[in-house]
Amino acid sequence: MVTPVSTVTACYFWDFFFGTLDCKKLLISEIFLTLDAAIHMINQRNLKITEPSIMRILVGVKRVVDYAVKIRVKPDRSGVVTEGVQHSMNPFDEIALEEAVKLKEKKLATEVVAFSLGGPKSAEVLRTALAKGADKAIHVQVSDAEAGKVESFHVAKALKKVVELEKFDAVFLGKQAIDDDSSQTAPILAGLLDWPQALYASKVEDAGNGHVKVTREIDGGLDTIKVKTPFVLSADLRLNEPRYATLPNIMKAKKKPLKNIPIKDLAVDLTPQTETIEVTEPPVRQAGGFVEDVATLVSKLKEKGFVKA
Repeated sequence: MVTPVSTVTACYFWDFFFGTLDCKKLLISEIFLTLDAAIHMINQRNLKITEPSIMRILVGVKRVVDYAVKIRVKPDRSGVVTEGVQHSMNPFDEIALEEAVKLKEKKLATEVVAFSLGGPKSAEVLRTALAKGADKAIHVQVSDAEAGKVESFHVAKALKKVVELEKFDAVFLGKQAIDDDSSQTAPILAGLLDWPQALYASKVEDAGNGHVKVTREIDGGLDTIKVKTPFVLSADLRLNEPRYATLPNIMKAKKKPLKNIPIKDLAVDLTPQTETIEVTEPPVRQAGGFVEDVATLVSKLKEKGFVKA
């Protein structure tokens, strides 16, 4: 069967494959392309059709002391004061969440699910994640006493269990939490799942056919890799700028599903792997001084032993 097509369509089609057709000299009545001929052209060119990567993304979010709060060490030096201070979502987790939501808006993800392992108040952070674009939330529940002892290894094991139960295609995490700065959860999780990892991402692009291209900043410039789904990603500071939760979305978040899972249901052992010996504040920086000239500066440096006589 012969199917007539428009001049513009035919010219575009012919130029795409051969690049030699002068479209201005053609008449609509002269342009006919058969389906068999089109298939033959595609086969001759050996073209590969790139399909976008579609993923279900799990995003880890942690409740931490707000970045604007001045940290105070407990009198017994066992940790920092967390009672009666403002808490919020870990800033790097906000960036990971924003990137997952952006991928969904680009039709590259079908669902974004927020995850948090923590005490009862971690539900507040999950509601914030829902208000910022997550579709669902999963709260792995522990007591407040247990929450203070949770380590990256425990979180990674819990994430692994949830990924296996819910069948996610990717896990997005912040590169580190601002309370412990361990930066270990993402690589540990990748190891437990035996998935490829893309750490410290500053740019994420779809590479098609189940692949994602991830760029990170290094000392010498930029490092770009391509990973295949499923994979684990950790977000760096310059990946994006997180959106604010609007009032209508905050109201909508109250109706979104939040699933509670006791930690015992995942069979995750919370036995500490490390021991905190002591937490101390950094030493107070001494005030500087002014000198009249270079000779005086050199003299002062010699007195302090920084310059040999």
